[in-house]
Amino acid sequence: MLQNPELHYLDNAATTIVAPEVADVINKAMREHWANPSSLYAPGARSEEALNAARAAVARTLGCKSRELYFTSCGSESNNMALLGAALTRRFGKGIVVSGFEHPSVQKPLERLAAMGYDVTVVDPGPDGTLDIDRMLDHVDKNTILVACMMVNNEVGTRNDVERLAAEVKRRNSRTIVHVDAVQAWMRVPIKLANIDTLAVSGHKIHAPKGIGALYLSDSLYQAFQAPYLGGEQEREKRPGTENLPYALGLAAAATRLNKTMKSRDTAVRALNLRLREGLKAFPEVVINSPDNAVPEVLNFSENCIKSETMLAHLAQQQVYVSSASACGRGQPSHTLAAMGRDPLAIDTAIRVSFCADNTPEDVDAFLNAFEDGMKHLQRIKK
Repeated sequence: MLQNPELHYLDNAATTIVAPEVADVINKAMREHWANPSSLYAPGARSEEALNAARAAVARTLGCKSRELYFTSCGSESNNMALLGAALTRRFGKGIVVSGFEHPSVQKPLERLAAMGYDVTVVDPGPDGTLDIDRMLDHVDKNTILVACMMVNNEVGTRNDVERLAAEVKRRNSRTIVHVDAVQAWMRVPIKLANIDTLAVSGHKIHAPKGIGALYLSDSLYQAFQAPYLGGEQEREKRPGTENLPYALGLAAAATRLNKTMKSRDTAVRALNLRLREGLKAFPEVVINSPDNAVPEVLNFSENCIKSETMLAHLAQQQVYVSSASACGRGQPSHTLAAMGRDPLAIDTAIRVSFCADNTPEDVDAFLNAFEDGMKHLQRIKK
């Protein structure tokens, strides 16, 4: 997909490169489906038909009904909409339970709800990066209105058992809303919506453009759900505003494209992950932060001797692009590694490599060569 063979992009958890065929769909839609889908004349009706087809295509990849799928601008908006809407929806209690290594678009809304008087309980992952689902369940009672847990952690790749969590939450309190951030999981692991009320996905993690995402909102919650927006009747009155039809079609094209190749892509990416792990064994300073159950797309490690920003700059000079933490943190230290109890040195020297199926063994080798050069020549942290 990359036009420059000398560029090695290994930061796919931050964003993916738009697939050419997806860009073609969007370009065509901008020229052919220019009318507002809410307009009553023929061009508007054709736009509405295209929007409905896109909604149905995305819904099929999630295993939900078309009417349960709401287009948004991104995963962050979907998370905000679900969490703030949940607080407006449930009046019987103030309890909220959330994992301790969520994306900022989950953390920040819950911090606001805590300031408003909600009782937010945060359950941190263990030192190995795994989350104890039973510890989360211990805090669910008759006053719990919401439980939020990401399916795949964006920094270390932990695969959380949200299916079991959701089932057990409903067994303890059937009125508790279960929200899942599946931005890093969609098109990487199978998603089962049983007992999940709301679920967020994003386009730019699956080779669609930035600026489009979706929210699954269960039919069972639709009537009671009070979205935090006011305006027109678009998206069944839950997300007002003229729909971004070209990008919705692009999202559908990207999702349909990847939905056909999940198994083969998983095999290819696992081979890349293993190649990187084997290569890192040559560096005794390196400690892997990703747990054993992590998805193969993400490998997080600490080299424990050179500041992350120094190493990232060195790698970038050789056109090898990775990151140190979530892109939404804009260079801030990893809150995920902090929640795992990693020491400051490990946090300050963390590197996240994240793959997609377009990556090659040559990308891994280019990283390892540039990394080795950095380990030999860059200034080390004085202990």
